Amino acid sequence: MKQLAPTIILCTITLSLLFTTCSGKDDSKHLFKEGTTVAERVLVPHGYVRESTTAGTWQHYLQSLKLLPHGSEVLDFQGRPISDQRNHFAVMDIDVGTKDLQQCADATIRLRAEYLYQRKEFDKIKFQFTSGHSYAWLDHAKGIRPEVKGNKVEFKQSSTSDYSYQNFRRYLDIVFMYAGTISLERELNKVNRGGDYQIGDVIVHPGSPGHAVIIVDRAKNSKGEYIYLLAQGYTPAQSIHIVKSHDRGISPWFDLPKKLPIWHERFFFKNPQVRRFV
Repeated sequence: MKQLAPTIILCTITLSLLFTTCSGKDDSKHLFKEGTTVAERVLVPHGYVRESTTAGTWQHYLQSLKLLPHGSEVLDFQGRPISDQRNHFAVMDIDVGTKDLQQCADATIRLRAEYLYQRKEFDKIKFQFTSGHSYAWLDHAKGIRPEVKGNKVEFKQSSTSDYSYQNFRRYLDIVFMYAGTISLERELNKVNRGGDYQIGDVIVHPGSPGHAVIIVDRAKNSKGEYIYLLAQGYTPAQSIHIVKSHDRGISPWFDLPKKLPIWHERFFFKNPQVRRFV
């Protein structure tokens, strides 16, 4: 997300005051400081049960993401703390890189790519550019590189084969450069907002600027109602972090609406699109 329109900024500021007033210190009730993963660090509110997931699945991977120690700051790509340290609950133990590339949609792409790489499902690691062209990790590993001129993209053999993790990171930086919320929204499967969202679903506002957050956990009460944990990257490129909802009694968990816009101090989805990896 590059910048927000003035009207959105005004609404966000107004709502941020509301959230701050309502949030109190509820966050601390759902914190286990010694926890090293999402599922260990973030406790569920009273009356809710965390979803049990199967080892090896996308959902379990997200619940098991490693976190930096409690109290860690969100850092930008230059290693500097960002100005807003009030709205994150935990920081993921994932590098940002040294360039201003791993932003909002890119954070989601990074998580998905790392999951598939860990699973050795290398043939599934491919992402679309905003131009619509798809770029696969295995092609990059073989030395194929994109040449981008406007919306014209050509793929040419221009390097030697390299299947190392270091080269995988270079592949992702290329994807971050040419992919974004528009391509992410277009590439993933549409989810009906009237139903329940799943761990791994992406809430996205496609555009320039746009924004995307990903559901990394969920819990359910006796009525069958779900609450969710959201994670995001941001602009400038910065640590992927779990966002505080500031919802009274359940923060950092979100009670996501199924029809209305989604408001938060750090993002605003007027007409949220929900998408799912296959």
